Amino acid sequence: MTSTLRTLAVAAASAALLITLAACSSPSPDPTTSASPEASTAASLAVEHACDGDEGVTVVVDASALGDADDVSNTWCVSADDTIVAAEAFAATDITTEGTDQYGDQVVCRVNGLPAEDEALTADDGSEYFEKCETMPAAFAYWSLWVKPAGGEWNYAEEGLATQPLEPGDAVELLFTLNGEPAAPAS
Repeated sequence: MTSTLRTLAVAAASAALLITLAACSSPSPDPTTSASPEASTAASLAVEHACDGDEGVTVVVDASALGDADDVSNTWCVSADDTIVAAEAFAATDITTEGTDQYGDQVVCRVNGLPAEDEALTADDGSEYFEKCETMPAAFAYWSLWVKPAGGEWNYAEEGLATQPLEPGDAVELLFTLNGEPAAPAS
């Protein structure tokens, strides 16, 4: 009975993740996202600290669940006077994302190459998984997109990188979750 309940819980969590990520759509089927010329110009306007007030958009990448991921876990302030989309904010910080073969950049599979294709991700049951970015990432090891409006709380993004609007004072985060941890952005 316990294994049946666990199987149902995993199936429900996987379905919820699929529905959430399916809502994060963009028009491009290209499996990679890189800086656009406009966003590259804005890169000089990104500094390594959270924004103060409405000076811009705070961009966070948290890969701490992968262990030694200091090269990708960080916080930046991207100068913005008007609405920008999440992809522009990440591109301004030189963060690159990779989508999947099946869903393109609608699903984030890797951020700055993490998790690497040859990196074993260990599930709670001890089995090893290698992310190939072919279809949906494993329900226990995935990137998620979060948005925090100015003065608000963190919530799953309602749109994908290419279309999620951000206003000055907002924050956006790409969070890697492994075996349920971390379940949400820190603060």
